[in-house]
Amino acid sequence: MEALKISGLTKIFGSGRLEVRALQDVSLAISPGELVALMGPSGSGKTTLLLCVSLILEPTAGTVVFDGETIYRDGWTGFDVRRLRREKIGFIFQTANLIPFLTARENVLLPQHLVGVKGEAAENRADELLKYMEVAERADYLPPLLSGGEQQRVAIARALANRPRLILADEPTASLDTARGKRVMELLKKVARENQTAVIAVTHDARMIEGFDYVYHLKDGKLNNNI
Repeated sequence: MEALKISGLTKIFGSGRLEVRALQDVSLAISPGELVALMGPSGSGKTTLLLCVSLILEPTAGTVVFDGETIYRDGWTGFDVRRLRREKIGFIFQTANLIPFLTARENVLLPQHLVGVKGEAAENRADELLKYMEVAERADYLPPLLSGGEQQRVAIARALANRPRLILADEPTASLDTARGKRVMELLKKVARENQTAVIAVTHDARMIEGFDYVYHLKDGKLNNNI
């Protein structure tokens, strides 16, 4: 069963002469443990696609099936999409977006608290993930005291906190140098393979996607065949 399947996804902003088709009849599927890269120029629709896939932005038309459940079919089907995002989707951004006044451990604890996991279970999960991301020794540090690469590793740990079925990464290496960027992408590959988590990553840098299963190119809202 695919972790995510979208069909005919279309997003239109405005109307009449001001109409902009940000996405046009986009279809793709990703299974657990697979890595998909989205590439394309600025304004091609990459971020819009991630926002629709993450159920933050409502599509204009099409179908979104998540973990076998139809969430959107030319309109929402009644699922609690906020709860689904909290429990089954992890987000990684261009910058780590860690809460600056919380330690690395507390940043990983927060998404667990939002779904009701607290106490020893949450603490153990946070420590396990920080160790997995090789930043356990920084657990009690505030984000401003971490390097850019360390912050992104904490951000990945946070994204994994609730054992998501899907991770969406929007230019996760944009603020890093090449070496640190490649390290972050290697960790995403490790996460996908070892945890059977589906990963969709947006990037401009073809050097960062070595070993990905599929690479798609978006242009003018249209998804070209994978290469």
